[in-house]
Amino acid sequence: MESYLVTGCAGLIGWKVSEKLLEKGHRVVGVDNLNDYYDVKLKEYRLRTLKHYEGFTFHKLDIEDREGLRELFKKYRFDCVINEAARAGVRYSIENPYVYFTTNTLGTLNLLELCKESGVKKFVLASTSSLYAGQSMPFREDLPVNTPISPYAASKKSAEVLCYTYHYLYGIDVSILRYFTVYGPAGRPDMSVFRFIKWMLEDKPLELYGDGSQSRDFTYVEDVAEGTILATKPLGYEIINLGNNRPHTVEELISLIEKYTGKRASLRKKDFHKADMKDTWADIKKAQELLGWKPKVSIEEGIRKTVEWTLENWDWVRNIKI
Repeated sequence: MESYLVTGCAGLIGWKVSEKLLEKGHRVVGVDNLNDYYDVKLKEYRLRTLKHYEGFTFHKLDIEDREGLRELFKKYRFDCVINEAARAGVRYSIENPYVYFTTNTLGTLNLLELCKESGVKKFVLASTSSLYAGQSMPFREDLPVNTPISPYAASKKSAEVLCYTYHYLYGIDVSILRYFTVYGPAGRPDMSVFRFIKWMLEDKPLELYGDGSQSRDFTYVEDVAEGTILATKPLGYEIINLGNNRPHTVEELISLIEKYTGKRASLRKKDFHKADMKDTWADIKKAQELLGWKPKVSIEEGIRKTVEWTLENWDWVRNIKI
């Protein structure tokens, strides 16, 4: 039985990573500050499901709190730290850039420093496809991602650089995972999949930035969680894409949601946001070679499962604030 620290355990990806580790018989110490960037009811729902597992322990804690983290590292011995805690969202990072750096960059530094102090040999960082802005597709990990176009992307790039520094100086084994548009049941309400499903079920118009021709490499959360756990093995220092490797337009996404909700969408179009990327597409050859990983869930199946979960939980999901 191995022991994992999973930060951001009440977030979408951190929740699924924790759940799968627990199902495999491991111990998980989960950390989350339960901030109100989006409706806390979703985070509380995810957390309740984890508390059913005997091997799970939760601490309400912010990764910006270095002394609080230090007490945690003294109390437990971790085989691996998986840092899923982050301030997410491209557009909001423009409104409040400071909190993105204090959490995503300084929070990562806190964890790396404590791994060094405590002798934790393995560190996994959740990073982002937003770093690939302006690069040619499909996006490969060796592209020069030196021109982030949002504070969010810049803070994640900074965290990646710190990870390399701690690998080089102290020999910490690091896997950096660049995720591509992760969605699924109990997903983030600031992202299009959750919003569009909810708005469509409420017969409200969908707020669409751009004309709908922009594409995303939508990746189901179960697939991402499996890839994340595979990346906890010794790899040295690697940056690895986890994406579906098959981009779909937002128009296609809306069509699938119409199919599985039985509703017809009406659109309220807005200007394309300057900090958004027009398209994303993951090259996943490296994940296949190093991890033996490839996505299993198509967007059709993923949207169907997400709509089904929403309908099953509609009595409280309908009250989620967007």
